[in-house]
Amino acid sequence: MPDYDLIAILGPTASGKTPFAAALAAELNTEIISADSRQIYRHMDLGTGKDLADYTVNGKQIPYHLIDIAEPGYKYNVFEYQRDFLDAYETIKQKDCLPVVCGGTGMYLESVLKGYKLLPVPENPELRARLADKSLEELTEMLKAYKNLHNTTDVDTAKRAIRAIEIEEYYAHTPVDERSFPKLDSLIIGVDIDRELRREKISRRLRQRLDEGMVDEVRYLIGQGIRPDDLIYYGLEYKYLTLYVIGKLTYDEMFHDLEIAIHQFAKRQMTWFRGMERRGFTIHWMDARWPMEEKIEFVKSKLKEI
Repeated sequence: MPDYDLIAILGPTASGKTPFAAALAAELNTEIISADSRQIYRHMDLGTGKDLADYTVNGKQIPYHLIDIAEPGYKYNVFEYQRDFLDAYETIKQKDCLPVVCGGTGMYLESVLKGYKLLPVPENPELRARLADKSLEELTEMLKAYKNLHNTTDVDTAKRAIRAIEIEEYYAHTPVDERSFPKLDSLIIGVDIDRELRREKISRRLRQRLDEGMVDEVRYLIGQGIRPDDLIYYGLEYKYLTLYVIGKLTYDEMFHDLEIAIHQFAKRQMTWFRGMERRGFTIHWMDARWPMEEKIEFVKSKLKEI
């Protein structure tokens, strides 16, 4: 029987991976580490789809980590995620439990499953000044000279593109020390959802979150002193809702553009996960429509396979 260090659950937005991860954690009496690049921010709840109620299973609260750990406006990065993931991982292992990491941010997942050796990248004021007047198209072409753009959120805005170039430039000219990161033997489970069902669930969830006050959440954040540009930096809901709140989009334009953007994002997530398979990861896929009991038995059977 394989002695796994970690169970990883991945899937696109609206695939139901979080309630499944919580149900699995309840079954295995363990805890969850989030792998979502935006749920780490406090007060950004509806826009990031935290759905914290999902972490209560049959009246039992499932402990979770790396949610609500940073203030909005802060630029959290993959290096910090690796560091914080290891802290959470060790905390769970000390309880003699098998940690479950769950999320849809491919870079975060891959960074811990593969054990990338990363360094914190400081700001480069001189480089930022040189790039300040360049268009998003020019910045995108510059970034392509450093790497293949697997994740187009790097060029969602000029600010994000400049930061991505800053990181690539730093790595290009800085020797990367061998930084210890444990090699984890991980059972990777993918939640596969039919494209049309995914689109239907995305649209329904968007309407629901708008009804629950997602616009008011953005107004609150701006009222707390978060600059609109900083919210736009986070992309998707925060980009389009902020543009609506500051009068750059009508409500109908915001809804239409955001709905399309989330559908495109989900497609990019699946592209990333398929790319992980090409890069050597074994992902055991299960159908999102399976009953919860069948999903749990699927994972338990994989844990027992020789």
